[in-house]
Amino acid sequence: MKTVEFIGSSLDDMSAFPIEVRRAVGHELWQVQNGLMASDYKPMPVIGSGAYEIRVHLRGEWRVIYVAKFEDTVYVLHAFHKKAQATRQQDIEVARRRYRQIGR
Repeated sequence: MKTVEFIGSSLDDMSAFPIEVRRAVGHELWQVQNGLMASDYKPMPVIGSGAYEIRVHLRGEWRVIYVAKFEDTVYVLHAFHKKAQATRQQDIEVARRRYRQIGR
């Protein structure tokens, strides 16, 4: 099983999610750790190669952007509450900046 590494404030941001959303995200990340795809995901090539977005639809829209293309680690780049249909440019920029930080 791959380890999970949270980049920047992604763990704190995810910790602020409602408990049922955190449970759902935790299950999705567990699937990714075990080499599976999340049950509801979207490729995010605008962030970088191998970036995906987990989509959770409980009490609103919640997103977690991650990279799992490496053999041993899943990097969680950004976690946020989505309030509009399109992902805000600010959220994309945060994830891009953190993608560059993993430097692998």
